[in-house]
Amino acid sequence: MKQSRTSKLLTIAASSWDEQQAHPSYGLRKAVLSPVEILAQSVALIAPTAAPVMTVPLVFGLAGQGCWLAYLIATVTIVLVAVNINQFARNSASPGSLYSYIAAHLHPVVGMLAGWALLIAYTGTAAAVIGGLTNYVNVVLKDVADLHAPPLVLAALSMAVASWLAYRDVKISARMMLGLETVSVTLISIVVLATLIHHGVHLDFSQLTLRGVTPENLRLGLVLAIFSSVGFESATSLGSEAKNPLVSIPQAVKWSAILAGLFFVFCAYTEVLGFRGESQTLDRSLAPLQVLAGKAGLPFLVGTLIDVGAVLSFFSCILACTTAAARVLFLMGRHGALHTLLGETHESNHTPHRAVLLCSIGAFLPAAILTIRDVGSFEIYGLMGTLATFGFVTAYILVSAAAPIYLRAHDRLTLPAIGVSVLAVVAMGVALLGSLYPVPAAPYSSLPYIYLGLILSGFTWFFILNVRSPQLTAQIRADLGGL
Repeated sequence: MKQSRTSKLLTIAASSWDEQQAHPSYGLRKAVLSPVEILAQSVALIAPTAAPVMTVPLVFGLAGQGCWLAYLIATVTIVLVAVNINQFARNSASPGSLYSYIAAHLHPVVGMLAGWALLIAYTGTAAAVIGGLTNYVNVVLKDVADLHAPPLVLAALSMAVASWLAYRDVKISARMMLGLETVSVTLISIVVLATLIHHGVHLDFSQLTLRGVTPENLRLGLVLAIFSSVGFESATSLGSEAKNPLVSIPQAVKWSAILAGLFFVFCAYTEVLGFRGESQTLDRSLAPLQVLAGKAGLPFLVGTLIDVGAVLSFFSCILACTTAAARVLFLMGRHGALHTLLGETHESNHTPHRAVLLCSIGAFLPAAILTIRDVGSFEIYGLMGTLATFGFVTAYILVSAAAPIYLRAHDRLTLPAIGVSVLAVVAMGVALLGSLYPVPAAPYSSLPYIYLGLILSGFTWFFILNVRSPQLTAQIRADLGGL
């Protein structure tokens, strides 16, 4: 009996050791984030408030009455990608997000491509929502006190606070993101429901029959609609810090993609309905939900609170982008693909502090430069959001292509899994082509070249490092061998 009990204890200890080896902490706080806090990371980076207040009007400007359908197609596409990501997330966890999965199961060089794409995606999204934040802060200031704050000061202040929180403690960051998004989504839901009630229970056949909508309209609107949901995978960057990561992370990836997508479809349909008959069209409104709140007979305070909620959501997104980008940069630093100092954690905070600071600078600079050049807040949001979408789509295509290879290596490949992979790659490829052809007007026409230049710069750097240290790719494979 004693020998049997001893054997059992040894088995448990061995299992615990295997778990630690499979999901190393890398110096980060291990198993400190609850499932709800993990979900908060994905939801915050999606920034569900951003779509109703800024992206839906832009999508309407392209897709017209097909705005809701563009969001529905985008949701299906995103969910397909989520299924592919969860093939990995259910069995492995690390702080490297999709970079880890792709480097481990395609090739470290392809992983580097994904890593750079994700860095561009996360920092580009942060820069985009800085534009949204400065716009809505000034909307609130004008309503409350007829004041206007310098956008550059607002951008610097928001980035500094987000950087400090990400530098300080991942748990504080997660809880703040959760609270901010809950408040803002609740306020938006109230306005959307009030708008539907105000218009009575009936179907809007102009939207449902896609009046005046062409396939070209839908294709163009789809790109921005996809941007509304990108970032749902960012929970995977917290693999070392999550409690029970093999359960909490896949759940966060799946439900953030599904619920956010349905919320956006609902908001798109209602906003287009609510603006029918308005002298100012939806795509030209600087604060569309405030307009809808007024039309629905809600108190003026509700519209102002919506705008405050938008500010909170944008800030939460900046924080989530910084958190996710820093962990990708951190793991790339640990692998030697970037300077090894980026792969170190703070002695007491256990956060990737240097990576946080560098990602914060990378997000702030483009927003600051565009602001100094008198580019409007909506234009900053559109430009940087489009650039970020290139990065997300690249990473989503690669991880969807890697999923069947991973499943085959583990004898779990099935025909449905192959079908989901192919559909996700094709759908994301169509979205990518939709942003390139027909060639958009300047300055959007230059964004693909800027993105390509950034990717090539990262590739060149990795190539130089690989020549200097031929064992680099082997080291990355060895580190990610457990994934």
